[in-house]
Amino acid sequence: MSEMSMVILAVLAGFMLGAVFFGGLWWTIQRGFASAQPAIWFSGSLLLRTAMTLGGFLFVTHGDWRRLVGCLAGFLIARFLILRFSRGTPPLEQGTS
Repeated sequence: MSEMSMVILAVLAGFMLGAVFFGGLWWTIQRGFASAQPAIWFSGSLLLRTAMTLGGFLFVTHGDWRRLVGCLAGFLIARFLILRFSRGTPPLEQGTS
């Protein structure tokens, strides 16, 4: 497979990692505010999302800086899209799970 196609795949993988990371953050905020124990939600989510993202970056890039840049670009694109779609979404009511 050519290097350009590997970079394009890295962009797509970065987008998927970003969607999972920031989508998970949005979901955690929704659940955390409605929870009696929000610190557990936020701490656990941070650890899980960070581990998944770092592991994904390491797996996708294989130490190649071009793949790393592509993966990061896809990650940031996902961030901007999640921000755009999640604005104005009210948190869940207390007691709803």
